[in-house]
Amino acid sequence: MSENDKEIKSKNEEVDLIVFFNIIGNAFNKLLNSIFSILKYIFSVIIYTLRFFISRWKIIAGIILVAAVIGYALEKTKPTAYQAEMLVEPYFNSKFQLVNNINYFNALIANGETLSLQKIFKIDKETVNAINGFSIEPGPETENDKLLQYEKFIAQLDSVRAQEYSFDDFINNRSEYAGKFFLIKAYASKANVFKDLEDGILTSFVNNYSNKAMKRRDDLINIQKENLEDQLQQVKDLQNIYINVIERESNNKEKSFKIGDISISGSDGQKTREYELLQEEQRIRNELKKLEEQKIEEDVVYEVISSFQEVGKISSHWKEKYSIIFPIASLVLLILFFMIRKIIVFTLKYEE
Repeated sequence: MSENDKEIKSKNEEVDLIVFFNIIGNAFNKLLNSIFSILKYIFSVIIYTLRFFISRWKIIAGIILVAAVIGYALEKTKPTAYQAEMLVEPYFNSKFQLVNNINYFNALIANGETLSLQKIFKIDKETVNAINGFSIEPGPETENDKLLQYEKFIAQLDSVRAQEYSFDDFINNRSEYAGKFFLIKAYASKANVFKDLEDGILTSFVNNYSNKAMKRRDDLINIQKENLEDQLQQVKDLQNIYINVIERESNNKEKSFKIGDISISGSDGQKTREYELLQEEQRIRNELKKLEEQKIEEDVVYEVISSFQEVGKISSHWKEKYSIIFPIASLVLLILFFMIRKIIVFTLKYEE
């Protein structure tokens, strides 16, 4: 290739690079111009919106005032709602049946199933009509309760997996119904009907699974008690035999006796064997005591920590504050209306 050809090829490559960079530069400039135009339009929309509110503040203030008056009137005409709370501790996984039944009660109320509700709660029609609904949520829980749950969960994992699963992971991934206590709330249009609802709600804990789980636990405790009582009797028999050996040894010159494979001497027995038998007896009695305590503590499917109050308190929720919600909603609607209007006008004139 001659020197002229190389020079021409080099110039062509330079021209191609210049054209390529010009194309990229023009595209980048268009992109920046588009971004600036969008930001400029957003800024202009905000300014025009503020100008609209400033220039028409009397009309806007009047609309907000009317909305507040309408909301306040609705608050006053709406019947007063009352609520009461019950704190319970379910056993044997009866909490799942409780949650299911609470949802069932709400479905009956929503569908107007008066007869079914009368049958469940054993109340008259007037009281049923006063019920507005129920809710259930996890009860109070301390950090110690959460830590004990975490330790119990970790004990079920292998050592490698247990090291990888942190306390925060456990708290974030556990069920909202993993706690011990549950708060049941009842809502009604009368303040003195909550005690009549208590028995019907408490029947929600009873189900075949929980009853079987409780019976299975009792059977297991009985088997463990029988085994421990047999061991205790064996220890007592050994103690009696040992006492007889000591008495015989004190009346004879022989220094030791054999009971099966166990060799007992006076000095050895007094210092060692007797103490070991007493320790074993104490251990067995402690195990029996723990089983009895477990059976006494969980001898029912549920425990009521605090029941419904005789008279419910007035239910107050932000969703029912119409005198605040209506003005805010009207202001938001005005802003959206004006912004949508400006966007539509901008879109129609965009091609022009």
